[in-house]
Amino acid sequence: MELALLCLSALVAGAVNSVAGGGTLLTFPALLSILGNIPNAGVLANATSTVALCPGSVAGIWGYRREFEGMGRWIAYLVGPSLLGGMIGSLLVVLLDPSIFDRLVPWLILTATLLLALQPAISRWTGIGKPHDNPSRLTIAGIMVLQFVIGIYGGYFGAGIGILMLSALAMMGLSDIHRMNGLKSLLAAGINGTSVVIFVYNNVVRWQYALPMMGAAIAGGFLGAHYARKLDKTLVRRIVIAIGFSLAGWFFVKTYYLAPRKTLESTPPVREAAQAIGSPAVFRRV
Repeated sequence: MELALLCLSALVAGAVNSVAGGGTLLTFPALLSILGNIPNAGVLANATSTVALCPGSVAGIWGYRREFEGMGRWIAYLVGPSLLGGMIGSLLVVLLDPSIFDRLVPWLILTATLLLALQPAISRWTGIGKPHDNPSRLTIAGIMVLQFVIGIYGGYFGAGIGILMLSALAMMGLSDIHRMNGLKSLLAAGINGTSVVIFVYNNVVRWQYALPMMGAAIAGGFLGAHYARKLDKTLVRRIVIAIGFSLAGWFFVKTYYLAPRKTLESTPPVREAAQAIGSPAVFRRV
């Protein structure tokens, strides 16, 4: 039953990613609910979700392979910052205390949901798909730094990096949305691929879940691409946004209200603790 639930979440995530984006908002919470309350459940869920959805981003490169002609300059500018940022973000996941990631989960889900909700507005603000002047060297340097930061976020959690990268590419002067999507897919695959290598090396992937979910996500991606023209992208995005805000609210309550209360209730009174270690005299009135 658990595996069926995870595969269903991956199937829908693969389809959603091919239509509107935001699939991580489905697979990550599903994995987190299955993995339970083990100390590093958040890290395991994040790593397993990344591995499960990575083939989809790699497949996107093949789909846009014709769009890479003449893009060598932009690839050279942005691949390095993407890989370095992805490596740093992934290392932060596996090297820092897992409790840090657990406490950031509500904020990460909220951030990803807000990025998805603001996607149309961000597209208008940055002029995605519209002609731009050629960027200056200073602008290019600034966008390389921005891509490095996006890479860190992508390596650490990743949901919502697509709209951030499209915004950066728009500021670099790119206006062909198909070429922008192709370059975005290449950079996302680099970030996710770097994360996969680090997560696998540090043994934080639950393969009994990752492999079946990988197959389901690939199937979902094909289904989403096949029915993309028939599906209402706005409706799909709104559904994912509603799910994201609901999950963010639940994890805020769970992390910052329920968990501290549970810890407090499970902690014996100080007097009992002292007696348990054989030191009742400490509390004897003078």
